[in-house]
Amino acid sequence: MKFDGILFFPVTPFDAHGRIDAGLAREHVASRLPHQPGGIFAACGTGEYHSLTAQEAGAVVRASVEAVRDAGSAIPVLGGTGGPLGHALEAARAAEEAGAQGLLVLPPYLVNSPVDGLVRYVEAIAAATDLELVIYHRANAKFTPAAVAHLAANPQVVGFKDGAGDVAVTQEVVLAVEASGRTDFQFFNGLLTAELSQAAYRGIGVPLYSSAAFAMAPEVANAYYHAYADGDEPRRRELLDRFFRPLVALRDAVPGYGVSLIKAGVRLGGLEVGGVRPPLMDPLPEHLAELERILAAGGELVASGAVRPAENTADGALIRS
Repeated sequence: MKFDGILFFPVTPFDAHGRIDAGLAREHVASRLPHQPGGIFAACGTGEYHSLTAQEAGAVVRASVEAVRDAGSAIPVLGGTGGPLGHALEAARAAEEAGAQGLLVLPPYLVNSPVDGLVRYVEAIAAATDLELVIYHRANAKFTPAAVAHLAANPQVVGFKDGAGDVAVTQEVVLAVEASGRTDFQFFNGLLTAELSQAAYRGIGVPLYSSAAFAMAPEVANAYYHAYADGDEPRRRELLDRFFRPLVALRDAVPGYGVSLIKAGVRLGGLEVGGVRPPLMDPLPEHLAELERILAAGGELVASGAVRPAENTADGALIRS
């Protein structure tokens, strides 16, 4: 499994009764495919994995797989797993049955454990499925470089996503995995609004990043990605200053806005994906108005600068013209 391009984390649509809307999930993913994501991570953090049953998570993954299949695309689809081990195993199996190509292993239930326990947690999930795994380094799931190198000895473990933000530790992880002999292992920046920190991550050997903004504003996310990939620093800084920094400031106003703002942005774009499930809260009216202003500014930025077109090859690799 190879990622090349922006990693897309779709929202999970709910209907008026709070149930999964699989049709809207397919539509949401399908509408973003022309913008060429490098990978799709369904029912993960932005997709409110924390609020889903294993069966619901499987339904969301299936909808994403169907959207990619119907488009004739080869973009890899991964599902989320994590939380209590029993739930994680059920979610892993549901994602595999739904046709996912891999799993993002989110932190276990909020208990503290030695790092060896985290390793055993990942290994238990790996043993329950044939899918490839990306481990998520954050919160109560912080892996040491030695632990990641140990897990990398299993070819089923193919990636490391950093959500902790300690670039020195992540650098040590990159070096430890490289020293282990793995050449196909992939690293990516999974911090909230990763565009703000990605220039630093590229410098330590982490070229990939997840983009929550892609779910609601794919044109803006792609404008940043092209500036980043092409080394166009003035353009990249302009997008940071006028779109991503204001978005981060608004995101930080209320806990949970890292998800609920994105979902609100998708609704503002015309897709009625519903609100967030508790304990998250939908944006306050004044914050929704500010989000509209930020999205409008992003649209103006895209219109003001030439964005190079891109297309995917059969194996999902991004080609820039």
